[in-house]
Amino acid sequence: MKLTILGCYSATPKINTNPTAQVLEIKNHTFLIDCGEGTQVELRRNMIKFSRVKHIFISHLHGDHCFGLAGLISTFNLLTREADLHIYAPKGLKEVITMQMKLSNSWTNYQLIFHELTSTSSELIYEDDKVEVHTIPLDHRIYTNGFLFKEKLGERKLDMNAILNADIDMAYYRKLKQGGDVPDNQGNMIDNSILTKDPKPSKSYAFCSDTAYSASIIPIIKEVDVLYHESTFIEKNEALAKPTKHSTAKQAAKIAKKANVGKLILGHYSTRYDGLNEFKAEAEVIFPNVELSRDGKKFEF
Repeated sequence: MKLTILGCYSATPKINTNPTAQVLEIKNHTFLIDCGEGTQVELRRNMIKFSRVKHIFISHLHGDHCFGLAGLISTFNLLTREADLHIYAPKGLKEVITMQMKLSNSWTNYQLIFHELTSTSSELIYEDDKVEVHTIPLDHRIYTNGFLFKEKLGERKLDMNAILNADIDMAYYRKLKQGGDVPDNQGNMIDNSILTKDPKPSKSYAFCSDTAYSASIIPIIKEVDVLYHESTFIEKNEALAKPTKHSTAKQAAKIAKKANVGKLILGHYSTRYDGLNEFKAEAEVIFPNVELSRDGKKFEF
């Protein structure tokens, strides 16, 4: 699982700071999460192939999370894309993008498939044989979701010494990987646990931006390996967080601790601050395993 931060600041883009966008590479998928202004430039800067992006997840319709989408869709078309593009986003974004294409007479040559989100409860919005994605309802000024990405458990590993000792025919190897019990060459059924080993533990990643402090998300993100949680402000500016429905670094750390996550990544910083060290120092008082997101930073888990 690899996470590339394309942008991790709030509101207005600056020369050296970009609004929210990130790429999660998981089980041979390349998922784009949010698409703030300048995302396609940052995709190029970080050498992420456009053709690998087939699913885009948009948390909400504030501009710093979706203003880059129309341009990216247009560029895909200019590059003669043929593969379908799936967009999971709040209801309304389809209307915005469709109107843009209509007025500019720039319909795509590839299929653009919108999955409109309206539920205020967590729901499964994507699933294949390797990965599933659930929404995380957040508490922001408009309808907003975070996203929980979970690997599915892989196949069991063959214990070749045990298999040879038990005289198991090769024809049963596939069934063993799938967890089934199999007969030996004398017809005796052998329990799967004797012949195989557990697969590697599955990994999970939760993306939560933007949101006020919300304990309601804790059961959804419980014990995820990595949590990205917005930290627009530090504690001394908590009075600004409340009316804007954002969080402080300290509040993000409280969520991480209560959810017993493996690692907390902070982001969505207000550009009012000169540096980021205060965010990390503040969070570490509550939850020790804290990382700072930075534009262009890559995390591998």
